[in-house]
Amino acid sequence: MYRLITLILTTLLFLNIQAQDTVQNEELEMQLTLDEAIRLAKLQSISSFRSKNMYLASYWDFRSFKASQLPGLRLNTTPVNYDRSVRQVIDPETGENKYVSNEYVSSQVGLSLNQNVTLTGGELSLTSDVQRLQNVGSDDISFTSVPVSIRLSQPLTGYNEFKWQSKLKPLEFEQAKKTFLSDMEALSEQSVRIFFNTVGAEIDLKIAETNLANADTLFNIGKGRFNIGTVTQDELLDLELSYLNAKIAKTKAEVSLKQARNLLNSFLGFNKDVVIQPLIPNEIPDLKVNADKALELAKENNPEVLQLEARLIRANQNVAQTKATSGLSANLRANLGINKQSDNFNDVYASPFGDDRGLGVSLNAPIIDWGTRKGQIQMAKSNRQVAEAEVRQALIDFEQDVVMQILEFNLQEEQVDISAKADTVAQLGYNVTKQRFMIDKVDVIRLNAARNSLDQSKRAYINSLSDFWRGYYRIRQITLYDFEENESLIKELDYLLEK
Repeated sequence: MYRLITLILTTLLFLNIQAQDTVQNEELEMQLTLDEAIRLAKLQSISSFRSKNMYLASYWDFRSFKASQLPGLRLNTTPVNYDRSVRQVIDPETGENKYVSNEYVSSQVGLSLNQNVTLTGGELSLTSDVQRLQNVGSDDISFTSVPVSIRLSQPLTGYNEFKWQSKLKPLEFEQAKKTFLSDMEALSEQSVRIFFNTVGAEIDLKIAETNLANADTLFNIGKGRFNIGTVTQDELLDLELSYLNAKIAKTKAEVSLKQARNLLNSFLGFNKDVVIQPLIPNEIPDLKVNADKALELAKENNPEVLQLEARLIRANQNVAQTKATSGLSANLRANLGINKQSDNFNDVYASPFGDDRGLGVSLNAPIIDWGTRKGQIQMAKSNRQVAEAEVRQALIDFEQDVVMQILEFNLQEEQVDISAKADTVAQLGYNVTKQRFMIDKVDVIRLNAARNSLDQSKRAYINSLSDFWRGYYRIRQITLYDFEENESLIKELDYLLEK
């Protein structure tokens, strides 16, 4: 948290300087290390903003699920209900049926305390309500109340939606947390790629400028030697062609560097007036990752594993739901309470009370479905078998991919060392070849070959550094573990909610 606050204050200070500089229409140059670029990307990039909000959406979805497991108090009311109709009644004196006009206004208000029963899949509620009825055109008013009533609604077919949700929702939220952390490490890898893309573009420009200066010098020397007959015309033309190609290469390198800087600025959230000078991280940690430990951490922490686990749960849920809903459907409804009717509102809550109770079971069962239920169940089971097979294969592929990435990463440190030595050797070789050309001991072909080797070795060194750091953050993304500090990346994410 201290590092985050420091970075925020540094960024605000920088943005203030940036704003002053923009007013003056001048470019602002700033040096940036790889670690600083990664922290800025996590703090203010669009990708970071999207990942944080996806996590927050999952967080609130999980909060909603947890709230659904708690009792909920609800108000239900019908303030005014007007009804005018004709209905059939039996005359109590004659016993004959006749139609009478009925016109009334009613009102109702009630409270209910509801609790989902996760163990059984039912719903238990405690309710209280009162109703008012008045016939239009008369002063007849009556009230009825149910001061308290306990009600139970319970499916009897075996499918429990709450039980499956209690399995899935915590798993999905845990997956969301780990996905967020994995996305942050993926963002780190992306930062490395864009950072070194800019470094490579700067190296290419420096190479192009050096090559142009050397080509100009060598071309002038070649013209002098051509005048005294020690350089042939085709060699002189070759030197001139190298000079022209060097000018073209320098122009292209300038354009590529501008594009790379624009991409880096956009990624980190800076405007085009900022010129970022990336500092090459020549020092790399002496780090070898144990493949068995990394594989164990990956299976424990990687969100893909949780996603596969959730897929199996959903497949089993689908089978249970299909069995329960395609055959016999049975529901139990029961209530027990007290009620009272009166023409005076003050009396509807005064004893004595009457009983308010009920018990009912509803059944719904297919008699002839021509094998529909059997087909649906078999299809659900087949889908479950396919999911189980695909999950097993996905886990095998996942483990193999983790091991291969660890093995590749463990070779990267050696590759960086080799590339650094090759760059040094190529620089020394080019210096020697250039000096020998200056005293007319080697020809243009060998000089060009030495220069090409030097260019390739510099680019190879930068690429090896980029590969090392990208591999490092891929390992962190897979395992959610910092092997440098030997600590887990799974931390509290409450600071997101503070924003």
